[in-house]
Amino acid sequence: MLRYWEGIAGAGKTTQAAQQLANWLDAGVPAEQILVLVPQRALGRPYQTVLQTSMAPNARAVTVSTLAGLAQRGLTLFWAAVAPRAFPSWQGAEPLFLNIETAQYFMAQFVQPKIESGIFDSLKMDRARVTAQILDALSKAAVHGYLYKEVYSRLSRAWVGQTSRTWVYAAAAEVTEAFRAYCLEHALLDFSLQIELFNQQLLPQEAYQQYAQGTFRYLIADNIEEYYPVALDYVSWLQQTVTEGLLIYDRDAGYRQFLGAAPRQAEQLAAVAQVAPSFEVPTAQEQALGALGQVIERFFALEERPYPDVNPLSVLTYAFRPFYPQMIDWIVEVVANLVAQGVPPGEIVIAAPYLGDSLRFSIFTRLDELGIPYLSSRPSRALRDEPVTRAVLTLLRLVYPGDGVTPPTRAEMALALQALISDLDPIRAELLVRVVYREGELNSFDTVLDGAMQQRITYRLGERYEAVRQWLLDKHALAELLPPDHALQELFEFAAHPGYGFHASLEAGRVVAELIDSAQRFREVIAPQGANDWRPIAQQYIQLVGEGVLAAVHYTDWLRTSLDAVYIAPAYTFLMQNRVVDYQVWVDVGSAGWGQRLDQPLTHPYVLARDYPDGQPWDDAQEVQAQQDTLRRLLLGLSRRCRKRLFAAFSDLGEQGFEQRGSLLRLFNLLLQQYGGSDDADPIS
Repeated sequence: MLRYWEGIAGAGKTTQAAQQLANWLDAGVPAEQILVLVPQRALGRPYQTVLQTSMAPNARAVTVSTLAGLAQRGLTLFWAAVAPRAFPSWQGAEPLFLNIETAQYFMAQFVQPKIESGIFDSLKMDRARVTAQILDALSKAAVHGYLYKEVYSRLSRAWVGQTSRTWVYAAAAEVTEAFRAYCLEHALLDFSLQIELFNQQLLPQEAYQQYAQGTFRYLIADNIEEYYPVALDYVSWLQQTVTEGLLIYDRDAGYRQFLGAAPRQAEQLAAVAQVAPSFEVPTAQEQALGALGQVIERFFALEERPYPDVNPLSVLTYAFRPFYPQMIDWIVEVVANLVAQGVPPGEIVIAAPYLGDSLRFSIFTRLDELGIPYLSSRPSRALRDEPVTRAVLTLLRLVYPGDGVTPPTRAEMALALQALISDLDPIRAELLVRVVYREGELNSFDTVLDGAMQQRITYRLGERYEAVRQWLLDKHALAELLPPDHALQELFEFAAHPGYGFHASLEAGRVVAELIDSAQRFREVIAPQGANDWRPIAQQYIQLVGEGVLAAVHYTDWLRTSLDAVYIAPAYTFLMQNRVVDYQVWVDVGSAGWGQRLDQPLTHPYVLARDYPDGQPWDDAQEVQAQQDTLRRLLLGLSRRCRKRLFAAFSDLGEQGFEQRGSLLRLFNLLLQQYGGSDDADPIS
């Protein structure tokens, strides 16, 4: 029996599905026969919690996975059957699975000649962005189930701008062809090749079909609106043989469309399942928050709908400020007041359309001053964009100097020491570096001959600096035997002591943990058999991060959201975690960035979709419609993941000093016109 559950976020679908998992185990269903399929690994946490507390024998044998995880498992198990067909020169080598970082490393080798030729000059993008977008386009072909060779012909036929773009597409096609040939020659499996081999080579094999359909007899497919098409194909194939299955669909979601999600295709699975009555918001979440969702739906609807009787402004606090810094001050004041009233920091989310460095720094600094713990996440960032990463890499450049690794500048060295040594302010950091730093070498604090200068910097900070310098000298002496991830681990352990910058810093811990994992995966791919001298590997890694490689998504990063700390993230990042919190603060509501798609000339989430008509031009009208649909889903998702109150912050002038007049501003104007604002509320113009 196959059942289909549909409802809006927060209605209790996953909670009941987790209970269904527990019921199966309690009824004696063998754990190895149960598959829980989720679109993102962290969304399996409710099911993992059930397994950890279950008394059923071998409960942890339940498979909780994404399709990519199933693909890796299947390719590993059946590698001897797949490799001879897929890799012409295969001679028994085991597969090397690449993450986004290591895939960018190999792809960059083929992008660089095209960069040097000038063919990509019109895009005004650096090598890291070109590399990442070509990899994304490859992934789009894989998850939508067509040949990678079709990607740039599809983009070319949909392009309505200058004809010179078609030359760029032709060059990108050459890059993808060269990259794929290299991967096939060396048994390197980036995400696109993993999915392609699984879908086209492994799944048709009778041996795998007998294994999968014979093993997985019970299925829970959660958040299917976030699945990409080949994942939905897999569910459709598997559901033919399961004894019992449960398909769960979040209405008005599909936030991963930019990653290939196909919510319309997911909705069609209801036709072959027993459809349960729609789940609705529990009574406790009705009234004003539900009314806000209704107003949002009315705002984007093509037909007129009545306004709800309940006033949504009763759960909405807003403030208008003329200038951006004043708006940030108000946001931090809101958070401080909530915490002072006893609200756990973990029940507060600060959501922004984009989370730029200056915004993060401004909020982080103010929260640090107030002693309020916080965490942030920005999955689309480059590794080097984190200030902690830049500080750490500056020190690693002293541990692993050599080919391609330039000595840090004085400014870089001052910032690194400031980040690493507690209480070292920018002025004293500059004074210290001016005296002790020469040509990639740190001299002893005792070389500061001027006693007045020593007193100004203070002997306490000088002592901490000396400990940092000695640590660097010790690691430099051992650099040949020290893998880069080991050096990062030891640096964090050193800097986590009292008196140093990483002590009791959740944010620094998050960043360095991701960097350690990144460096470890890099050296395991580049030198899988180990190395006699780790310096060249470390130098390559330092260069890769310095060029702006995009960071892989780390499972531990998502797990840290359970810590009791204010969570600061782009709105989409928060939504994809499928969390519900008591309070949300929306940053810069007047910004046009809410719902706006990033410019990605070498890939496209809609044109490269399976259901987009090949050859149909993508014009401005379609782009506007897509943005409106994205904004509708975004706002509904946020409002349905809030239990108690929303705070909306406006500023007349944005971060860059320009007047703010985004689409979201019109929605708030409509709210105020219909329901009226409080007497002391700021006007919104």
